Amino acid sequence: MDPNSRDKKILIVDDDPDFSDIAASVLQEEGFETAVAANGREALEQLRREPGRTRLVLLDLMMPVMNGWEFRAEQLRDSQLASIPVVACSASRRAAEIGTEWLRKPTSLEEMVAMVRRICGPAPAPNA
Repeated sequence: MDPNSRDKKILIVDDDPDFSDIAASVLQEEGFETAVAANGREALEQLRREPGRTRLVLLDLMMPVMNGWEFRAEQLRDSQLASIPVVACSASRRAAEIGTEWLRKPTSLEEMVAMVRRICGPAPAPNA
């Protein structure tokens, strides 16, 4: 794991504020820093504003403005963003086509936390 990962956050990209709020709260309770974007365009803006600060993107696929597939295509075209891991969060089996990990919606919060831990490692200890 990146030694500076304690300074990095998980970006939740979803147009459903209920899902985003719950996911962020649960991950924060587990010790992870989080940020939220309502669509792919907002997510790209956040990632570009703070390069190197995101260690994982939880990505809904069906969103207005810029959907998950469009986000992923743009992310992969940007050399500064291409290496950030992405987990597609969707009920659609087409999520597998995006070329990332897939978390089926609806999902249990335990399953989401387990996937985040598997990809990111444990949350950093406070004041570590």
